[in-house]
Amino acid sequence: QRQLETHLGELGARIARLQTEQGVLNEQRDVLVKLDEYRDFRELDWHSVAAEVARLDAEKRQLESASDLLRQLTGQLGELAALLAMTEVQLEEKQNERARTEQKQEDARALRVQIQALLNEPATAPATHFTTLDELRTEALGEHHLSVESCDNREREMREWLQARIDAEDKRIKTLGEKIVRTMTEYKETYRLETAEVDASIAAAFEYRTMLTALAADDLPRFEARFKELLNENTIREVANFQSQLAREREQIKERITFINESLAQIDYNSGRYIRLEARPSPDVEIRDFQSELRACTEGALTGSEDAQYSEAKFLQVKHIIERFRGREGQTELDRRWTTKVTDVRNGFMFAASERWREDGSEHEHYSDSGGKSGGQKEKLAYTILAASLAYQFGLEWGAVRSRSFRFVVIDEAFGRGSDESAHYGLRLFAQLNLQLLIVTPLQKIHIIEPFVNSVGFVHNEDGRVSRLRNLSIEEYQEEKARAAT
Repeated sequence: QRQLETHLGELGARIARLQTEQGVLNEQRDVLVKLDEYRDFRELDWHSVAAEVARLDAEKRQLESASDLLRQLTGQLGELAALLAMTEVQLEEKQNERARTEQKQEDARALRVQIQALLNEPATAPATHFTTLDELRTEALGEHHLSVESCDNREREMREWLQARIDAEDKRIKTLGEKIVRTMTEYKETYRLETAEVDASIAAAFEYRTMLTALAADDLPRFEARFKELLNENTIREVANFQSQLAREREQIKERITFINESLAQIDYNSGRYIRLEARPSPDVEIRDFQSELRACTEGALTGSEDAQYSEAKFLQVKHIIERFRGREGQTELDRRWTTKVTDVRNGFMFAASERWREDGSEHEHYSDSGGKSGGQKEKLAYTILAASLAYQFGLEWGAVRSRSFRFVVIDEAFGRGSDESAHYGLRLFAQLNLQLLIVTPLQKIHIIEPFVNSVGFVHNEDGRVSRLRNLSIEEYQEEKARAAT
């Protein structure tokens, strides 16, 4: 077995050597086959050719180094070859330039024919247009050189510039037309009767022009001076009187409050303190704006001004206020409430009560409302304000016992829920103001008012059908009350 394996290995090695030799022989065969393509050995003898080239090159170098004339001729030959190449390039360029020039000439001749035909046609536009276009050309194109070749481009630029200008003018005309129509509409709203059959459109402009001519024919401008005179002497003066009346009423309120404060200063609201009423300007925007508008109507108006725009401005200011007083269309109710509000001078004040020390007049507490106060404090403050209001209403004078003025006050359901202390305070206050009181109160509250009344009246309704009244002096009432108690 081992000998067989050894023998097989030797055979394998031998086969490999034979295959290698076969490959070498195949390559040699292929080379020999290719030799059949060459018919002469000289075709394969490159060594002889290379040797000949080397010999000739060496001979050339030898000749060049041995002869200056040959070197000069060789240099001149190179220069002439370069010059010849450059001349050929220039020749080609000139030929191309000539071709382009010939094409331009051909195009120019064709364009000349077209322009001549255009010039031979009858003129469709006035010659003045050409003068205008020539003037506009400088504005549109600025400084420029005009040539045959640039005509088309300049024409396009000129057309674009003109179109942009035309578009801008169209837009301006449209805006102006809209403004004119708006003005016509406003005029129609102001003078509806005169313009009932006139449209608010550009097409109806001649009708508005006719109305303007009629106004000029009526010599309306002649009345402008008279209008200003009447505006100053009548309308604005009446506005000034109205403003003065409101100012007097405001001052009257201040005087009344001063008068009431003199009375309140005599009343001890608390031990060592008294109440003082205060009236401050209201911060209400509508009222403040109205007062500013009134002042604007009269500022400088009575001294006079020859400026027509000034007079018209004053007229418009007065007109605006009067229109709101009358009630504008669609806003009648709103303007009515506004008129009531701004013309009532009481709305121009914010009223408050200040509790002050008698010693130095410094403020102890400020009452802008009764929020945060106890029931008794609220009643006490309410009685104080009520007494002040009655004093204002009747124009009472402090301590005027002999006054014959009528100061009758009815207080219904009096002191039904309040404390006895606050009720006594109110009655003392009414007594100090010397009011004539009729107090309607339940029977259980009679003891509160006894020290402050001169007589009582008992009302009795039996079975809810017939009411009966019995009048008693306070002394008679107290006697019957004492007898009933025993």
